[in-house]
Amino acid sequence: MSFENKFKNQVRSLYYKLMLAFGLIGFAVFGFIYIALNPSVFSKKPTETIIVELPELANEIKDGVHIVTGFVDDEGLTEVIQNCTNCHSAKLVTQNRMSKEGWIATIRWMQETQNLWDLGNQEETIVNYLATNYAPQNKGRRDNLTDIEWYVLEE
Repeated sequence: MSFENKFKNQVRSLYYKLMLAFGLIGFAVFGFIYIALNPSVFSKKPTETIIVELPELANEIKDGVHIVTGFVDDEGLTEVIQNCTNCHSAKLVTQNRMSKEGWIATIRWMQETQNLWDLGNQEETIVNYLATNYAPQNKGRRDNLTDIEWYVLEE
């Protein structure tokens, strides 16, 4: 590459860098002017409490299942909804199966590591609900297939 071409490339590079610098400086200056003329941009605005009423579907039970959460309708359902679904999805509960001791151990773990509050006198109701409706099952991934018409493959 000739000296003349190197010089042109360096001048072009310097030109682009200067344009970028002037553009950033101009943007910053206009930003400061805007903030000076509009000081409320960074002031905290008062927040208001918005109360949202849940539709009737929120409490609907169909075929023994709470429609919104998928929880089984049984004694303790309300307590489980109020205490479990504040922090995580109902799916996290319904996909697990544990004994009473397992649910208690899980609650203790959440209290020690996940900031779960003391459940007080509701703990027994919650654990009984979970141990009754989400207890371990002795089955595989799915039920055995039944009423199948078998056929022989021919070669």
